[in-house]
Amino acid sequence: MAATEVNKKLRNKRATGGVNPQYENTFVFVNDYSAVKEEQAEYHPLHSDGKSVTGKCYVVTFAPNHNLTFADLAPQQIISIINTWTDLYTAHLSPTSPLAQSAAGTTLPPASPNIDSNNPKVQYRYMQIFENKGAAMGCSNPHPHGQIWTTTSLPEEPAVEIEQLKSYCREQEGHHMLEDYARLESDQRERIVYENSAFIAVCPWWATWPFETMVIALRHKRALTDFSSHEKEQLAEVLSEVTIRYDNLFETQFPYSMGLHQAPLAGSEEEIQCSHFHIHFYPPLLRSATVRKFLVGYEMMAEPQRDITPEQAAERLRGCGGVLYRTKMNEEG
Repeated sequence: MAATEVNKKLRNKRATGGVNPQYENTFVFVNDYSAVKEEQAEYHPLHSDGKSVTGKCYVVTFAPNHNLTFADLAPQQIISIINTWTDLYTAHLSPTSPLAQSAAGTTLPPASPNIDSNNPKVQYRYMQIFENKGAAMGCSNPHPHGQIWTTTSLPEEPAVEIEQLKSYCREQEGHHMLEDYARLESDQRERIVYENSAFIAVCPWWATWPFETMVIALRHKRALTDFSSHEKEQLAEVLSEVTIRYDNLFETQFPYSMGLHQAPLAGSEEEIQCSHFHIHFYPPLLRSATVRKFLVGYEMMAEPQRDITPEQAAERLRGCGGVLYRTKMNEEG
């Protein structure tokens, strides 16, 4: 019996005892064990001006099949995930955001059959879309899935990036840092893993992890809502190419943490206009499927060290394209 038929008959049970509806493509539901909640006790710090952060956490199941990761999915199937990301992002945008004026209309349930949720109670500041793949990255559920956390605050990593993007844009008379950086990498050809007409995947020269990659929009795009249908196809292609190369490198289900960085849901016009869409992949493996890098000792106390150069990492990943290794094994078997 096909996996999708099994899924239809069993209907996946949730951790809290509920049952998900039958679904054919990507499906979203509110996390049963959300790390950030819509209602949070007030925080009264003794020695800081901190305050409570509220939010909403979603789970994004990529497909009904329990064994299909990004590397197994065809680019056309990945587009369904990208469209789901875009719908959730658009539905949470502040109505005063410049992005809301150009974004295509979307809705949360009951109008959307692929999202199990209620409308957000407040305007959130930021949406972090990410995936932890593999037990090495703390993933406890084997069904390939990602997560989306929306929060009333701007998290530290995106906040630092946005400040640097704003400073560069001011100092360089409106130029955008990551657009210029993508052009530089495309010209030099030394650290490229994969490139198409809309995106470039590189091993950045500042990377901490041995096979860390970064996917960058070649032209200035603030967020998912800026992409045309063709650009979504190109994004699906580059995600497929990067993850296939990861799995082929050591012929294993390559673990990683992956996250999208884009414009905040709500913020100043400068913050939103200077944001540039990109994706980080942080994988821990170093020499084989069982030998990983550990950030310890000097790297914890002083600064990270490279085990291999980004040029070496990019060259090895470039050589791992083509058919996914387990697909080839199944065909030969």
